[in-house]
Amino acid sequence: MKLKKINFVAEKQGKSIYIQVAYLLIDKKHRIGSLEICSKSKFVISMDDADLFYKGIIHLNIKDFLLNSW
Repeated sequence: MKLKKINFVAEKQGKSIYIQVAYLLIDKKHRIGSLEICSKSKFVISMDDADLFYKGIIHLNIKDFLLNSW
C-alpha cells in the first residue's frame, strides 16, 4: 500500500485529529484519499463555503475551523 500525505496531525482534548488542507476542493477524491486510512477525527479545511460530511471526513470552511464552531 502506498503511504499518502496528511498535512497535520494534532491533538485536541486528548484525541488525535487528522487535517488535510486545500485552497478549494476542486478534486475532492484527491484531497480526501489520504484521510480515508485514518480511523477517527478527520477534517478537510478549505476556502469552500459548504460544510460537508463524506465517508467519515468532515469538511469545514477555514473561518469556521479557526473560530472553532465545529
